[in-house]
Formats: sequence, structure tokens, C-alpha cells
Amino acid sequence: FFILVMLRGGFGSVCRLSSSLNGFGFVSSRTIGTTFIKRHYCTPGVVTNEFQPKLTVIGVGGGGGNAVNHMISSGMDGVHFIVCNTDVQALSQTLTPNRVRLGKELTKGLGAGAKPAIGEKAAEHDLEHILSLDSVKKANMVFVAAGMGGGTGTGAAPVIAKGLQDAGILTVGVVTCPFVFEGPVRSRQAKIGLENLQQNVDTLIVIQNQRLIEIATETKNFSFSDAFKLADDVLTKGVRTITDLIIKPGLVNLDFGDVRTILKSSKVDGKVGRSLMGTATASGDNRAVEAAISATTNRLLDNQSLHGARGILINITGGQDLSLIEIEEAANIIQEKAHPDAEIVWGASTDDSMHGEISVSVVACGLGV
Repeated sequence: FFILVMLRGGFGSVCRLSSSLNGFGFVSSRTIGTTFIKRHYCTPGVVTNEFQPKLTVIGVGGGGGNAVNHMISSGMDGVHFIVCNTDVQALSQTLTPNRVRLGKELTKGLGAGAKPAIGEKAAEHDLEHILSLDSVKKANMVFVAAGMGGGTGTGAAPVIAKGLQDAGILTVGVVTCPFVFEGPVRSRQAKIGLENLQQNVDTLIVIQNQRLIEIATETKNFSFSDAFKLADDVLTKGVRTITDLIIKPGLVNLDFGDVRTILKSSKVDGKVGRSLMGTATASGDNRAVEAAISATTNRLLDNQSLHGARGILINITGGQDLSLIEIEEAANIIQEKAHPDAEIVWGASTDDSMHGEISVSVVACGLGV
């Protein structure tokens, strides 16, 4: 259909026709007040590395280092990785060569001893070095991954995030909270660390480890390693959702500016909201609805619902059999839960290998504010 239009009317006709699709069923009487940002429609082209957004993941502490290892093992492309830790032994186990030893003189390489104040001081000592790294200086967006409750991640992650924010870099925090059996002291430390981090990021994704217990009781042969892989998958899929959205070309393109707009919408009246990022694929007669629901459901996240989201980014991918009605169905499932004044940016692409399937990716921000 698009090829025929190009032959008859040229490139401009394709762009004008595509622009007319922007209102096709996406704004109804149920979505008055919701802002849909107009997309730029153009023929997908080759994007050179020079112009691709630079994304970096900084793993802080043991939990952050484990998350980075998981992402590298999963074969993620287009992302730079850095691990920062006060524990030299743990640092040596990371799969990235980009390692920063925090607080060399302060901790002697032996860790922060579960004391966030030590982790904080260690990060302050080496913050300038971290910000001088090439993959940080040139980054458009940085994910700061850490486990809350211990010493290094809890104390150092907020310091590093603040440094990134002060440098004008879009910053996303991704953290895990401790199990109940880890005790009240660790829980209190995690809460304080979470509050400190939330003040110094553009948006925050919070994974509740305790919910792994709930899943374990329902699933046979759910091993200890399976549990932590599941938690690490949240970060991996979140980062992959972002990279796929802005790097892979589509019929209706999304760019880094769109991502920035949505993530920045997480802050309302000076308070930073939390985020949900997810991707799901479905097939069958009801595939669009099923994929949309699965993409916006994750039991491990602190916020398990899109209700009240201030900004949502949606990308829908399918084979050549992907229909406009299915795009509408998936988008409506998502936007119906958003705040009445939410900004929603959407994109669509086709992939010949996905015949019979639909993939829906969602980034929702400003939850809980």
C-alpha cells in the first residue's frame, strides 16, 4: 500500500498519508486531555554509529555488577557497561573490562561492610573519575543499577546518579529491594537509599525481591539462581526496550528525543515518579490485546499498574499481516490506564520474521506521583 502511494505521489505523499493515520482511532472520547505527540513518518534508513544515541549501564555494588553480567551474557548490543564497587574480589568477577574501584584508601578493596555511609564516601572520592570516562562523558542516557540495603549500592548509587544529573545526562535508576528475611536494618537502609536515589534520577524502576518468594511458591523447580535471573531480566528487558525503540528503524519511527520527553514526564511538581518498562509477544486471534496486557504486567515491580502514568511510549512490531486495527487495540489497552493529561508517543514497525506475531514494547513513567 505504501509502495503504491510512493509510485503515484512520491516521498511527500507517503509522509502526508502516514501523518493522516495519527488520528485513526487513537484519540476517542475516552482520551480527551491525553496528548498524543505527532510522529515524523519517513522511509527507514541506515543510521550510522556516529548518530546513534549513546547508552551506558553503570552497575554499582554487588547487585549492580551481577545485573551487568547478566546483560552482557544475554548478548545485548549497542550499550556500554561499567561496574563500580568497593569490593575488589567482586569487581574481578565482572564480565566488563570497564571497572572502577571505589574508595581505594577508604575501604582497602574489602567492601563497604554493609554501611551505606562508607559507600557514599567512596563514591564521592571517585566521582570525578567516573564522570571523566569516555562512555559516560559521551552518553545520552545512563542506567544506574544497584541493590538497595547493603553498603556500596545503597550509598554510592545516589552519589553517582547526582553526578550524572548535574552533567545533564538523562538518568534512570534501576534497583532491587531486599527480602523480608534480610531483616529490618537492611530494609530501613534500603528505604533511605531509595529515597536518596529517587531525588537524583529522572525516573526510577524498583524491583521487589520479596515477590520472588511468591513466584517460587507457585512454581515447581524454581531454583535460587532462577530467582535472581528473573530479577536481572527486568533490567535487561528494560534497557533492551529502550535500545530497540531508538535504534531500530520503523514505519513510524521513535527517536531518542521521544524517550527523553517521556522519561522527563516522570517528574511532577518536583517529585520523581517510578517507571514500568516491558516487552511482550503474542500470537493468535487476540494477539494485540494479549501482548499489550503482558507488556504492562510485571509482578516483580514496585508498581504493577499503568494507572496514572504521566508519560507512555509504545512501540508495536509485527509481520506484514500487522493491521491498523490491531495497532489501535494494543494502544487503547495501554492509554486507557494513563493519566488524563499523559503524553503518549507511539511507533510501529514491521519485521518479516514475525508473521503471525505481534510484539508490544511499553515505557511508562510518572507512576505514583
